[in-house]
Amino acid sequence: MIPLSVPSISGNEWRYIKECLDTEWVSSAGKYVDLFEEKITDYTESKYAIACANGTSALQVSLRLVGVKRNCEVIVPTITFIAPINVVRYLGAEPLFMDADDYYNIDIEKTIDFIKNETKFENGYTLNKHTLRHINAIIPVNVFGNAVNLEPLLDICRERNIKIVEDATESLGTRYNYGQLTGKHCGTIGELGCLSFNGNKMITTGGGGMILTDDKSLAERAKYLTTQAKDDPIRYIHNDVGYNFRMTNIQAAMGVAQLEQLPGFLEKKRNNYQIYRERIDEIPGLRIADVPDYADNNCWMVAMQVDKEIYSKDREQMMKYLADNKIESRPVWYLNHSQKPYEDCMTYKIEKADILLNQTLNIPNSVNITKEEVNTVIGVLANA
Repeated sequence: MIPLSVPSISGNEWRYIKECLDTEWVSSAGKYVDLFEEKITDYTESKYAIACANGTSALQVSLRLVGVKRNCEVIVPTITFIAPINVVRYLGAEPLFMDADDYYNIDIEKTIDFIKNETKFENGYTLNKHTLRHINAIIPVNVFGNAVNLEPLLDICRERNIKIVEDATESLGTRYNYGQLTGKHCGTIGELGCLSFNGNKMITTGGGGMILTDDKSLAERAKYLTTQAKDDPIRYIHNDVGYNFRMTNIQAAMGVAQLEQLPGFLEKKRNNYQIYRERIDEIPGLRIADVPDYADNNCWMVAMQVDKEIYSKDREQMMKYLADNKIESRPVWYLNHSQKPYEDCMTYKIEKADILLNQTLNIPNSVNITKEEVNTVIGVLANA
């Protein structure tokens, strides 16, 4: 089976992890936790980075830091892995679902339209006219590594006191190349940003996540909450409810080794994207989805769009056909506003997301996929 997206363990991972084992610094303290945080700040140019157990925990803490609590609302995209939706509920708040744009990201134009026409600003808070709940935050998700077009959203969120918590869990290595955000790494635009190092991401620590921020007080608060809110670590005094959300030294050691290889991983994925695009776009009924021209995309996932009227196979038939030929593929996540826990939540003009769901499959683009395997995928698609 040619896998969809698996890690490459080919650098200093064994050496750094062995050092953790030899020195017995294996838990949530040790030099590699600090070093990994430092290396991530250097790479993303964020002032602070706080290592976490996973991307979901990073999102949960980040929402709490910007004041999301029970009976608030958070604007979210319907196309995304369910984690950023679940964390809204973890805090007792309600998700408010938006449509997708051409790049599978939250539709910024519709979001701005909603804020302008369906909310009001009173006493320093934005209120949903329909539910009368405070809208405290928005979670833009950089789906498949595609940068969200955040620039048009910044002013209205600032004016309306809506905090931006970026879900950059899929976009390590993606930077903006246009306008006032030029050179900025995804996850460094809002008040806070969150990375993930799950096994299928650009780099992996086996699990793990990271909170990014330029705000020193938020960074200090994040570290405090992720380490069980210990005010006196010797006498175990806790003046707040914290979490056991820290990354282990072993995970961080792996992360440092993986980050050393990131430039090569990015080059490989971007090259594969170009090959897929040039050759698959020549197959009638198939095309590779565009990536935004306002950013240098990491090409983490390659989204292929299927026109069943021309190609003669729909998405489900295509998945089975690829599996029969030992090629893993994956559809877009089931739309979150249709998931059972959220089917009663408010939505706003969701149209394009349904189209993208029905026509899209992700095809293999691991960092260690070979040219022969890429050619195999293309050949199988061409000969269906």
